[in-house]
Amino acid sequence: MFTGIVNMNRKLATAIKDYVIITFGLLLFALGWLVFLIPAEITGGGVSGVGAVLYFAAKIPVSVTFLSVNAVLVLIAIKILGANFGVKTIFSILVLSMFFAVFQGIVKEPIVDDMFLSAVLGGMACGIGLGVVFSRGGSTGGTDIFAMIVNKYRNISPGRIILYCDVIIIASSYFVFQSPEKLVYGYVSMWVVAYSLDSFLSGANRSAQMFIVSKEYEKIADFINNETIRGVTILEGTGWYTRENTKIIMSVVRKKETSQIFRKIREIDPDAFITMGSVMGVYGKGFDKIKM
Repeated sequence: MFTGIVNMNRKLATAIKDYVIITFGLLLFALGWLVFLIPAEITGGGVSGVGAVLYFAAKIPVSVTFLSVNAVLVLIAIKILGANFGVKTIFSILVLSMFFAVFQGIVKEPIVDDMFLSAVLGGMACGIGLGVVFSRGGSTGGTDIFAMIVNKYRNISPGRIILYCDVIIIASSYFVFQSPEKLVYGYVSMWVVAYSLDSFLSGANRSAQMFIVSKEYEKIADFINNETIRGVTILEGTGWYTRENTKIIMSVVRKKETSQIFRKIREIDPDAFITMGSVMGVYGKGFDKIKM
């Protein structure tokens, strides 16, 4: 019973921590829009972009559009995808709508007198904010929900659906501003958001898969195992040219650890044959936990 209470308290503490971090990410995302993009009259993708276009066209607050569109999408998603639709997504939609309602209008003039810089800074803030939210299993809804609904009935990747939606949303801003310049800056902000999001999620946790062929495989494997504290798998191989049996070391390590490994390999066996490639994600002991 005591163990059950401890586990329940741990789950509660983890859940509270997740929601606090998600809230911070949502605040950063909202500030990217309200401090940099909207004052500079730059649009972006997603339902936030739809809200920005309607705000520029008809002065409808972004919070009203964001909440209304997402409310409809959530109701459709619950009907199609099931009642267990993401609680964190609904939480994010409500909190982000509140941030838009509270902070919109505080900054009326661009902080930086350069549209390109506004697009870059706004995109970075939005991308990092989304990265924080996604890292805790959250989502801002919008085109993500639409992509999941379409994907249920059509074999189209969610990423492609979201990209198409973002391109169309930003393109629609041309009818409001009649300005190719602002249209281009909208696409700049979209690219910066995507790049910042990817960099944040993979940044410090980027990993590499190494294959090492060496006669001194035992020394190299011991070093990786004992010094960098990474797992090693020894594979059996045959050199097709020499017809000789050989051992191949396979290990997955953090990118920041590779330079130390290369130095040691050069010291042990300068003639070792090494291949290294980036991997999209590594889950398991010593790396990331599997997240739904």
